Amino acid sequence: MSDTVQPHVVVFDIGRVLVQWRIAALYEQLIPDAARRDWFLTHVVTEAWHGQHDAGKPFAEMIAELCAEFPAERALIEAYAPRWLECVPGPIAGTHEIVRALDVRGVPLYSITNFGVDAWAMFRPTFPVLDHFRDIVVSGHERLIKPEAPIFELAVRRFGHAPGEMLFIDDNADNIAAADALGWHTHHFVDGAAALAADLRARGLLD
Repeated sequence: MSDTVQPHVVVFDIGRVLVQWRIAALYEQLIPDAARRDWFLTHVVTEAWHGQHDAGKPFAEMIAELCAEFPAERALIEAYAPRWLECVPGPIAGTHEIVRALDVRGVPLYSITNFGVDAWAMFRPTFPVLDHFRDIVVSGHERLIKPEAPIFELAVRRFGHAPGEMLFIDDNADNIAAADALGWHTHHFVDGAAALAADLRARGLLD
């Protein structure tokens, strides 16, 4: 996207931009042996498996299917849903301060996040920084998921701003490429909050 005209709206991803997300953070507590834990996270409870939840599949259905596939791992698999919040051990340093600073300046703030319905219901009440956002498009509720174009198109309609008016911030290169192709301004969040703040200042969005 050409930066000739700078955006005046900021759209954040949540996981790995505003909050840490590591499935291993839970299973480090449940599987002390590193080799066995690595096997479990590679073959059983994986990020790809969790992706079904982001796309709209309920935890109960996912867990029942995975237990049928790996019956010897039932206890560990069944721990995932009730203890899912332990996979989000804390905020990403510095990004909440950026959100608050943008809000103080009156910059319209939104989010597009890949998040399942069950996980979102647990997570949202724990994360008050999201109160600064005017609207949040949640993949599991919409049954649309990044990096597919329809979730970005829905966000344009919901937020009421054209792609060229918005800066999209995400840690995932595929999501950034999708937004670029649809005419959004983008910031690939790979170098932390300081680099993001510098980009926002360069665009006139932060002091």
